[in-house]
Amino acid sequence: MSVDVNTSKLSDTAQILVSVINYRTAELTIQCVQSVLDDMQGIEGRVVIVDNASNDGSVEKLRTWISSLEQKEQVNLLEATSNSGFSGGHNQGILSQSADFYLILNSDAVLRPGFLSSMLNAAAQNPTIGLFAPKIEHDTGEVQTSCFRFHSPLSELARGAESGPVSKLLRTREVALAMPPSPDSIEWASFACILLRRETWSDTGPMDTGYFLYFEDVEYCWRARKAGWRIAYVQNAVGVHFRGGSGPVKSLAQERKRLPRYYYASRTRMLYQFYGWFGLVTANLCWCFGRVVARLRLLVGKSIPQSNRSEWRDIWTNVFSPLGNNYAKKD
Repeated sequence: MSVDVNTSKLSDTAQILVSVINYRTAELTIQCVQSVLDDMQGIEGRVVIVDNASNDGSVEKLRTWISSLEQKEQVNLLEATSNSGFSGGHNQGILSQSADFYLILNSDAVLRPGFLSSMLNAAAQNPTIGLFAPKIEHDTGEVQTSCFRFHSPLSELARGAESGPVSKLLRTREVALAMPPSPDSIEWASFACILLRRETWSDTGPMDTGYFLYFEDVEYCWRARKAGWRIAYVQNAVGVHFRGGSGPVKSLAQERKRLPRYYYASRTRMLYQFYGWFGLVTANLCWCFGRVVARLRLLVGKSIPQSNRSEWRDIWTNVFSPLGNNYAKKD
């Protein structure tokens, strides 16, 4: 993988390296990184901010802010020459410096005090676990669902139906886990905030840049688990993830509006990599059958759960070229 940056690699090995991507969110990024620096007292750590070709003045704002910091030597700004998405941006950040642990962190998130020490303590006490997922809260204080099972044709059937009998029958295949999750149930965790061991990164490799946004965390955890690494939930390490701060997909999904094509391109890639072309098509057909089941609710006087607009068509995005265009050329 090529890495286009204008800054040379840092030479020192840190205990922890925090990777944050900025894409036209300079104010959020500053708030995020400041929370990291405030929590990094007494910890040998660095922060790398990767600007994903924002071209909106973000770099100048970030440079000015970094130059005003007392801990400016702990923050490195990389300027990517193109927007390579979530995977490409964090790959650049992690490859910029060696560390014992890597924290992938969204720019629209902040750390609560004691976060880093809690995560590092959990890692020290569990040397066979490779990824550590914190407790993530919304800014309202509500706990965010951040641990999951893998997607499958049966989970797509349940998602399409959204009906009591089907949901009960397939409850062990529903993707979202109840929080806090039981330790052995976590198959993947949100990369809005996740801690990885250096050995896990070495064994698993970089994130798949075929994913522009979404599902890259699912695929990475799938590879990490195949390499023998498990995921733990660290409830006493708390981060706050602001709703819709760095992207529109969650707000669009809540309003059942049409989601961007890059979302469905990533979904197609993930299902194909997990289950092959037949499994991808089966998953789509299961979702469609689920929608038929959902319509049967009308027979008992119940409303039909809404799906995202045009989803019946959009799930077939890239079905004949599952590893093809990831719609990375996004404004």
